[in-house]
Amino acid sequence: MSDQVQYSVVIPMYNEEEVIQETYRRLKKVMDEIGESYELLFINDGSQDSTLEIIKEYARWDKKVKLIEFSRNFGHQVAISAGMDFANGNAVIVIDADLQDPPELIKDMTDQWKDGYEVVYAKRTKRKGETAFKRATAFLFYRLLKSLTEIDIPVNTGDFRLIDRKVCDQMKQLHEKNRFVRGLVSWVGFNQTVVEYERDERLHGESKYPIKKMLKLSLDGITSFSYKPLKLASFAGVLLSLAGFLYMLVVIYQKLFTDSTVTGWSSVIVIQLLFFGFVLSILGVIGEYIGRIYDESKGRPIYIVKQTYGINGLKDNDTLFKHS
Repeated sequence: MSDQVQYSVVIPMYNEEEVIQETYRRLKKVMDEIGESYELLFINDGSQDSTLEIIKEYARWDKKVKLIEFSRNFGHQVAISAGMDFANGNAVIVIDADLQDPPELIKDMTDQWKDGYEVVYAKRTKRKGETAFKRATAFLFYRLLKSLTEIDIPVNTGDFRLIDRKVCDQMKQLHEKNRFVRGLVSWVGFNQTVVEYERDERLHGESKYPIKKMLKLSLDGITSFSYKPLKLASFAGVLLSLAGFLYMLVVIYQKLFTDSTVTGWSSVIVIQLLFFGFVLSILGVIGEYIGRIYDESKGRPIYIVKQTYGINGLKDNDTLFKHS
């Protein structure tokens, strides 16, 4: 990857045929107005529509367009990581293809970068077009994550951000499989600042983060940056054991010194249900951590590149592996 450019714009894509042409147009307009060298690095994360063909056509006549095609869908966070691996710019800008994050904000980010900041992240002041449930769960998640971790992960931020080349190089040294990119960027540190914006509705299509993927991302974020759930489980287990011991004393007292007797099994059944429910919850928490240890131990690549287009030093149809 020679011929280093000033800016690399990383755009992960998954089934974005309805919006990708407008995404390209707006990004091209913004970057041309900035007036410095740049590349548009599109990551096709296993799209099943015509997204790939549209960007391949752009790459044929626009030398600033680079394209990486995965062998299958590996996930949004992995696609961002691949973009950072292949990015050649002095600054790397990550933006989703759905245009909820406005490309026009990139100019503000580059201004902050030129003022000496090494990470410039975008903070949402409003989230248009999202359901009350989505806003509420996002609100709770970010504040829960902030309370559980010792890393300052800004609330109301996504992956839309600019990072300096030195930050990108450090990110490339982080190899965990279940990735939470915004947390990793906070973890590496450096001089960080924020630009605020109102997040727009999706121009077309539907969210690529349904409930299942949102839960997966949330678990990745919490388990990657905090072991407090394990400590909380231990603490709660001690409290439950203490409560059980105290209740045992009450039962013994009633048996020896009063005429009251247990007339049924209701209280016993309730206690057992609470106890076993809690034990299973603890095992679930432990299982999440063990599952991630298992993923790390297998040593598989986090993604496989099927083809590349316009990447210097690589030929089209090269199959590449990202190893840990």
